Amino acid sequence: MTWSAWADRERAAIHAADRRRRPRDLDARGPEGTLDDGTTVVSFASNDYLGLTNHPNVVRAAHDALDRWGTGAGSARLIVGSRPVHSALEHALAEWKRTARAALFPTGFAANLGVLTTFGGPDVLVLSDELNHASIIDGCRLSRAEVSVFGHGDLARLEGLLAGRGNRRVIVVSDTVFSMDGDAADVDALRTIAARHRALLVLDEAHSVLGPHPTFADDEDVVRVGTLSKTLGALGGFVAGPARYVELIENTARPYIFTTALSPADTAAALAALAVLQSPAGDALVARLRAHVDRLRAGHPSPILPFVCGDEHTALDAARALLAQGLLVPAIRPPTVAPGTSRLRVALSAAHTDEHLARLEAALASIFGTRRSPTA
Repeated sequence: MTWSAWADRERAAIHAADRRRRPRDLDARGPEGTLDDGTTVVSFASNDYLGLTNHPNVVRAAHDALDRWGTGAGSARLIVGSRPVHSALEHALAEWKRTARAALFPTGFAANLGVLTTFGGPDVLVLSDELNHASIIDGCRLSRAEVSVFGHGDLARLEGLLAGRGNRRVIVVSDTVFSMDGDAADVDALRTIAARHRALLVLDEAHSVLGPHPTFADDEDVVRVGTLSKTLGALGGFVAGPARYVELIENTARPYIFTTALSPADTAAALAALAVLQSPAGDALVARLRAHVDRLRAGHPSPILPFVCGDEHTALDAARALLAQGLLVPAIRPPTVAPGTSRLRVALSAAHTDEHLARLEAALASIFGTRRSPTA
């Protein structure tokens, strides 16, 4: 079979399964904008949870960085790509997470690859929650370690796998908030189990804008992965933890060593956003987001609200129905989620208005026939 014939066959299979996707331009500054076909919409699909992408302090910091350092760092951090703003952000992130050190990566995806390939190896067992993000899955694959996947949140199974570890070093890796279901891991239990078995605990906190917010002692074997593109509304990723682990990552992680440093503008934007987050204004934004979540699903731990439809066709129909009412909530289909669990994934932001939420509530009720939404 020729390559072109193979590609045509694969594309046809994607189309037949209702899994075709393509980028769709949204001309927007905040939740309201215009799609490439001219449709005006309110987006409920962004991970800009606190609306900091458009905060004047954040935008101003990015402009100032452009004026001082230009558009790019020009090199990897360990060559000549490190600017004072990179170090300043790393110090601020370490202070925020109450860890000894932090290291920046170009993306959160790259950060997970860097951590798992640094600590993994043929003599290591990695235990991973089945709903972990794709970046964790790929990091596990690249780590050269043996990987065992335990059922979502199944701590008894995790204990069993740890008991059968033999003499191998073990990594336990989990999201703290899961990106498609919006539920939270039992971080305290994971911490206790990992410590009892002397395992390294790796936590991806990308979506933990509303918590959990654990604090770890410097002598605990815990590495924390975060992103600058969600809570902080910029771009990039980071790793935070004990100095020995962060230094090892800086000297061995290929996604850190062999890539150009994060742009100065994105770095400065994240630094300014972190300052806002830690101010009374940030407290108000978090409280507003918490209130938005409680309005739609009281007590839910994150701004990610799944509305599970089942098959791909049903999810696409639901997304089209919302779009017809001016609300952008793309259908999430395999391979992003498991077959049979296609869904609408509503992502709330502090930037949404009460009127936005009222429109969403009414539209969801018209589609699902109830003001109480289906969940994962």
